[in-house]
Amino acid sequence: MLLKITSSGVIYRQIIAMIAIGLSLMGQATKIGLALLGLALLTACNSDPAIIKFSGPIMGTQYHVSVVENQGQPLDKTQRETLAQGIKNALVDVDLKMSTYKQQSELSRFNQSAAGEWFSVSPETATVVQEAIQLAELSEGAFDPTVGPLVNLWGFGPDLKPDQVPSDAELALAFERVGYRSVQVKGVDTATPAIKKDKAIYLDLSAIAKGYGVDQVARYLVEQGFSNYLVEVGGELQLKGSKPDGSSWRIAIEKPSAGGQVAQHVLEVSNLSVATSGGYRNYFEADGIRFSHTIDPSTGFPITHKLASVTVLHPSCATADALATTLMVMGPEKGLQFAKTEGLAVYMLIKAEGEGFDVIQTEQFTALANP
Repeated sequence: MLLKITSSGVIYRQIIAMIAIGLSLMGQATKIGLALLGLALLTACNSDPAIIKFSGPIMGTQYHVSVVENQGQPLDKTQRETLAQGIKNALVDVDLKMSTYKQQSELSRFNQSAAGEWFSVSPETATVVQEAIQLAELSEGAFDPTVGPLVNLWGFGPDLKPDQVPSDAELALAFERVGYRSVQVKGVDTATPAIKKDKAIYLDLSAIAKGYGVDQVARYLVEQGFSNYLVEVGGELQLKGSKPDGSSWRIAIEKPSAGGQVAQHVLEVSNLSVATSGGYRNYFEADGIRFSHTIDPSTGFPITHKLASVTVLHPSCATADALATTLMVMGPEKGLQFAKTEGLAVYMLIKAEGEGFDVIQTEQFTALANP
């Protein structure tokens, strides 16, 4: 989970309930960003009148946008209302295209369509599907946008009934609907993009679409002439420029704890996106064993490694969003090697022997994050 903090370092907590059943883009709970696990903690940036703040419900969670007015060009009421509507429209557009809860979304209609036929989609949906498939290939399936049937089977999907371990027969049946290699994309850079499935898979973009929504809002703000802002949707952020006093935006990575919210590490970042995933809150226990909601697509079982949370810095929030999930599935050793090979800015919190956490971060993260 990420917490925005003021320049004084005092954490103001505005607790926003994030009940999973309402997550329109989280139908299969594939994305496991900490902001999606129970509660998200946010703060008002500060009381500076030069910062305009917008917020509201979207995708089953909340969005918060802070925009620094251009010097000498304060917005009047009408201009602020127009900006607010533009921000909301950018997010609603992504939700209407990629939601698994909305039956008429492009993604839902694709999931309901027959296998073996090309299905026309918007350039936005095609772009996100293409990136999801590319990351699936790069990660050798650690990231799999078709893992939804397995997530549902374990009870972490829309029905929210995680209380029992599925049988081998049930797992085998669910696996029949899993497999990113069964999805194809064409015409992403044309006026007629389309996607196709070779079998009855269930495509879920939850682990990337929320970050893409952040990117879309940021793109809109740039088009409107703003160069200093913070965009946050359900805990995924993009930060551009600086605050009115010239200082960097400051955020904190939450210390993994089932009992409270404490800042583990403070970042001062700019011109970057930040995404965090973890699996220490959303789980169920059966026969004394704790089962995380993070499902490994290769086994169909919840992860069992000691990686408690992982934070990724990247220019693209969609990419950071998806990479955080990928690394969480991989675990500390394989995930760290993947991060080093791909030159990723990554911060990991790993459960230590006894109490506490070990911290591992790549040199790219160290170079970008300035506590």
